[in-house]
Amino acid sequence: MSKKNKNLAKKEAIKGFSISSIYLIYAAIFWGYPFVWLFILVFSKWKFVGSPQFVGFKNITRVLSDPLFWKTVLNVFRFMLYYIHLVILGAMLFAIALNKLKYGKTFVTLSFLVANVSSGVAYSIMFSNLFAVNGPINKLLYNLFGVTIPWFTSPSLAMFSIALIVIWKFIGYYGLILYAGISAIPESLYEAAELDGAGGFTKFFKITLPLLNPSIVMVMVLAITLAFGIFTEPYMITGGGPMRTTLTPMMHMITTSFQRMDPTYAATMAVFVAGISFGMIWLVRKIMEREVDLV
Repeated sequence: MSKKNKNLAKKEAIKGFSISSIYLIYAAIFWGYPFVWLFILVFSKWKFVGSPQFVGFKNITRVLSDPLFWKTVLNVFRFMLYYIHLVILGAMLFAIALNKLKYGKTFVTLSFLVANVSSGVAYSIMFSNLFAVNGPINKLLYNLFGVTIPWFTSPSLAMFSIALIVIWKFIGYYGLILYAGISAIPESLYEAAELDGAGGFTKFFKITLPLLNPSIVMVMVLAITLAFGIFTEPYMITGGGPMRTTLTPMMHMITTSFQRMDPTYAATMAVFVAGISFGMIWLVRKIMEREVDLV
């Protein structure tokens, strides 16, 4: 390489580094430093002031033997059991309906996205009043059928009720992801299937559903991530009750960190929650991701 080319390559390298340095600095400050600090906290004892004191694996053994922490993890799995199936089904129906809609797609899309951008605190208060024991929904049910439902006061119904609220918030967002996947499917595949005598159900299960696999996996990953980080709805509506059936890991960590002044233990719980959620995402992708074969 000539001296001129070397100088040109050097200038290009400096230019590239100067452009990317902004992101590198940002990543070092807002990603690198917190991860290093988290690693220090896991093996330390600290109460927001002074220097952390090394305690070895004490925080880890506390998490492993903490029944309340594992109860919050179980609550998340219960939430996912209700949430993921229903939200994907609802999002799928929304995506199919939107794909068949000829007029007003923009209006319908924006109408559903209003829920997604709504304040969590605001709609949590709204739904807690709507579904209260003496709220409008129960009054309507009593007038029509003579029954009232303890939506947020029954240990067996509270988490399901919260799942319904979160479904209301995200069904439009997930539906748009699935709609984008449906829109990308070539129309020629459906035409060829119709020539072979395929009906609507056959086309859906043999063409639409297989080709939507990447979009469905993406929705499931987003849903799992949301489930392990859910905080606003249970905090505002039930406060973790009744009988701690809606207490989530995020609520437990915040309470431990700021009310009990034990941020190192909260940080250790966060590591466990992140590990479990990453494991769930890996498992879902391992099971669901596959090559599409339409032959």
